Amino acid sequence: MPSLLLFMCILVPIIAGVLCYLVRIGFARTLTVLVTGAVLTAGSLMLLGHGTFTYVPPSPWAGLVNTAITLADFALLAIMFGIARKHRSKLIMTLVVLQAVPLLFFELFMVDHGAPAPGFYGDNLSLIITLLVSIVGSLICVFALPYMQKHEAHLHLKRSRQPQFFFLLLIFLGAMNGLALSNNIAWLYFFFEVTTFCSFMLIGHDGTPIAVKNALRALWMNSLGGVAFVFGMIGAHHIAGTTDIQQIIASGPMGGALLVPLALLCLAGFTKSAQVPFQSWLLGAMVAPTPVSALLHSSTMVKAGVYVIFRFAPTFAGTFFSQGLAIVGSFTFLVTIALALGQRNGKKILAYSTISNLGLIIACAGINTPTALAAGILLIIFHAISKALLFLCVGTIEQEIGSRDIEDMRGLFAVKPRIAVITVIGIMTMLLPPFGVLISKWMAIEAASNNLPAVGMIAMGSALGFVVWGRWAGILMSASYKKGLKPEPMSAFVNGPLSVLAGGAVLFSLVLPWIYSLLVKPMLAFAPYQVHFGSLDSSIGGFTVIPIFLILAAGFVYALKQAQKTRARHVAPMYMSGVHSGGPDDETFRGPMNKIVQIETGNYYLTRLFGEERLTFWVNNVAVALLVLMMGGAL
Repeated sequence: MPSLLLFMCILVPIIAGVLCYLVRIGFARTLTVLVTGAVLTAGSLMLLGHGTFTYVPPSPWAGLVNTAITLADFALLAIMFGIARKHRSKLIMTLVVLQAVPLLFFELFMVDHGAPAPGFYGDNLSLIITLLVSIVGSLICVFALPYMQKHEAHLHLKRSRQPQFFFLLLIFLGAMNGLALSNNIAWLYFFFEVTTFCSFMLIGHDGTPIAVKNALRALWMNSLGGVAFVFGMIGAHHIAGTTDIQQIIASGPMGGALLVPLALLCLAGFTKSAQVPFQSWLLGAMVAPTPVSALLHSSTMVKAGVYVIFRFAPTFAGTFFSQGLAIVGSFTFLVTIALALGQRNGKKILAYSTISNLGLIIACAGINTPTALAAGILLIIFHAISKALLFLCVGTIEQEIGSRDIEDMRGLFAVKPRIAVITVIGIMTMLLPPFGVLISKWMAIEAASNNLPAVGMIAMGSALGFVVWGRWAGILMSASYKKGLKPEPMSAFVNGPLSVLAGGAVLFSLVLPWIYSLLVKPMLAFAPYQVHFGSLDSSIGGFTVIPIFLILAAGFVYALKQAQKTRARHVAPMYMSGVHSGGPDDETFRGPMNKIVQIETGNYYLTRLFGEERLTFWVNNVAVALLVLMMGGAL
């Protein structure tokens, strides 16, 4: 049974991607994406139902799979070297060589190819990642079908690039599932690098100079992570004498020089998750089409990094390195949400928010207690859903109004009520209790209560996040009420994914206590929380999920009824103490040189405090210093 389900989750999307590339017919591509999404969803759900498993392909298939992945490793590195040479990037060429040479030594002189190769392993952590990749990733691919048609029409392309786009998108999903389910560290490295290659290709998809520049930056930063991964893999194999990940983890907490390989693997996860000072590649990735941004930020690329760190967390529990990881993750959480506060670009706000939440997840892995690990895993789940929803909302809004500036979204509810409401739902799931992201942050604060620097940064970052999200929601709804508002028409392939993600973010928050009990609790050394009548209770405190949801539902019904009673009113113009250039209803005044100036209103973005130009240099330097201290803790 596991062999069939692994085929469905890993190989089916890869085969489907090849079909999309070869069969260049729109209807066939649409059908392929829909069927692949259904197969991935079914396969991941059945894997979850199957529970923990270990699967080694039978002989001679195991040897053939191992050989194929090894050959594919070097083929992929050769392609990346060719790309670097084409773009005359000596840095990337050097980083590729620094992976290829030790990898060749590892395969020729260290690995015992005669021994049984570890195959695939599924526990709750890997099955949760597989579920997110398969379901959220499939919804993003469905959304991309109409989106890319409009996108290419806007670019006035003579020849569609959609075959290559969906080829890479679907291979991305298969590679992420392979990464999550691999129990062979060499296989894990291969899939890790496939995600690097796919992200490079997708970020540079439009072929513009800025897209190519940002794609190359993503490639060199993630190749740096690849170098760290190779040396970490070699070190872990040298210590444990195996490529079996579960055996490496079973060797228990490591100290001294034994911790160095694990620190290198975590550094690879840092680059993949765009933690400061590596955040620029993910910010630059915003030039890609919105489905790419949604996929990178929610269920694939960045989750690969936090997955690697969480997978090996037991091996560095209780070490100075683990404490350093908590501090660096908390620092990233605080400073990147502060940078988001100074932004007006919707996609950039979401990008900084993603990096911030990933920092919190990594901080939980560093705190490394059952409470912290529970918070981190729940945050992985709920962040993936809400962030995918918000990115798709911003992409839809941008195609409708021609801008991703949140000030241009002011009063969107009055003209595009459907997408405005769905976006506000997404924002609320990131902002308010009893939604999953907020509860996960509450659990993280509880977990960090004995770590003063970490809990201080997490608390301050959470407060700044409230301003970021509350401001955006207010902008969307800041329109006078009008009777007879009709939802705007929307393609089924757009409305469907948005509705499923919005509904999922709410529904999964409602059943969060049971998600914790069924999926998270079995992974923990002991249960820090108990579920009582829909509430999560711990020795420190509790969170009454179901009662708060009932209050929220009652408030929503009351507000809806009151809104229906409201009549449209004339909105009084802004009073300017009589200096209007025309009559009292005129929204202009005479400015310098007697020129007519239009009155404009907008939010404060406090760029003197939180602007990128002011903060980024200092943030990166402090982050480098913290990283050096963290890595030094592994020696």
